[in-house]
Amino acid sequence: MPSLKDLRNRIAATKATQKITKAMQMVAASKLRRAQAAAEAARPYAERMQRVLGNIAASVQDNPEAPALLRGTGASRVQLLVVCTGERGLCGPFNSAIVRLARERTNALLNEGHEVKIICVGRKGYDQLKRQFESHIIELIDLRAVRQIQFSNAHDIAQNIIARYERGEFDVCTIFFSRFRSVVTQIPTAQQLIPAVFPGMASEPGGAVYDYEPEEEQILTELLPLNIAVQFFRALLENSASFYGAQMSAMDSATRNAGEMIRKQTLTYNRTRQAMITKELIEIISGAEAL
Repeated sequence: MPSLKDLRNRIAATKATQKITKAMQMVAASKLRRAQAAAEAARPYAERMQRVLGNIAASVQDNPEAPALLRGTGASRVQLLVVCTGERGLCGPFNSAIVRLARERTNALLNEGHEVKIICVGRKGYDQLKRQFESHIIELIDLRAVRQIQFSNAHDIAQNIIARYERGEFDVCTIFFSRFRSVVTQIPTAQQLIPAVFPGMASEPGGAVYDYEPEEEQILTELLPLNIAVQFFRALLENSASFYGAQMSAMDSATRNAGEMIRKQTLTYNRTRQAMITKELIEIISGAEAL
């Protein structure tokens, strides 16, 4: 049985942990407001850009002179998976859910005979994926030095991906991230970026016909690289909001669990102290009777 001193030390340690988790919960809640506002502000532009480019792409999707980012290489043998996760832990299942989706996609592609290459954006995803797919990971993009996600960060990643595509290193690129819905709900999402897939790309019979100036091919050549950067930026912002939402929820659960542990430890401490006092009284009374 632990001594009273050991029990007091355990209670003090648990209370110290509870203070830390409570502070982390409050910090995450504060940062969540800004991250959620940024993610929600980026959605309309990214979604509208997807729809506009989808309308333009519908008229040139069968054109052999369409931009390479739209028509693709004509093959799907080499698949590039860009897995975006957090740089830190203590956020519940946030990182694991994204990695699980990427792992399932990787195993499915390998079973189909595809070659898979992985770029990890975030150290936590890299730490989990390297256990099984270390030979497939070609690059780790570390964003720990970035205090606030900027469009320049997404633009640099997009330029890296486009340069690799132009060198013929892969045929299809898919990004994995977590879409923020609420504090308790984050949805792991996979989105194909190269070749570009847009909603409403299929042209409807009898639909309106538009004339573009300059030509559709030139517009797409200019906007498709920008769209990739925009989609990466949106993914990073969604990830940031999802991370703080998951961390806030996890720290709230940890704080409540610590409170329950303190209650149980205090009860054990009181019972042990009462038992020791009772034992001492019995010894004193027994000694008095012996005299």
